[in-house]
Amino acid sequence: MGSFGSRTAGGRAQMVDPARALAGRQAATAVPERHLVLGSPLVPPFPEGTEHAIFAMGCFWGAERKFWQTDGVVTTAVGYSGGFTPNPTYEEVCTGLTGHAEAVLCVFDASKTSYEELLAVFFEGHDPTQGMRQGNDVGTQYRSAVYGVSDVQLAAARAARATYQERLSAAGFGLVTTEIEPAGPFYYAEPYHQQYLAANPNGYCGLGGTGVACPVGVAGLGG
Repeated sequence: MGSFGSRTAGGRAQMVDPARALAGRQAATAVPERHLVLGSPLVPPFPEGTEHAIFAMGCFWGAERKFWQTDGVVTTAVGYSGGFTPNPTYEEVCTGLTGHAEAVLCVFDASKTSYEELLAVFFEGHDPTQGMRQGNDVGTQYRSAVYGVSDVQLAAARAARATYQERLSAAGFGLVTTEIEPAGPFYYAEPYHQQYLAANPNGYCGLGGTGVACPVGVAGLGG
């Protein structure tokens, strides 16, 4: 992903060895106080009664938009997760030497939507069978991943992946490569990435789903 189009070459196809990951820095990236679209806080503390989730599904510009447009979502932010480098920059993540995926932090009102419904948005919003890429965006930073913040989320994500695999296989797709792991730190991306497609409506978005519905309420998912 880039300001002028997709990153069609140069991405790393394999995860970096943690011993070779970039060192990073102690200072966190400062971001705006409020969401450009929703007007809600971008950083904690979040409103009472909310929960949060972390998803990675390719270019985080388009992924974030999918979630802020979802009913029950209170706020979203883009950043980096799943890797080794503390407080990385966008340029560092693009080298593939941080191990991070481009990720979306999604804060939601649990009385208005459910984690399982967000999983459906996640799986239907991209092609989770592409490995270390999403469309023309190539590299480990574009991998499909769910980082669960609790055992309940991890169990729900694994159930959804298994059920969606059945649907995708029936439709002729290959193996789902979505990584499902306990959440580590979420590092906020630079301010210009936050709600990028709201500030730049004609900006690049390379996401595309499979057209296969991900059922909610099946294989242990809540309805």
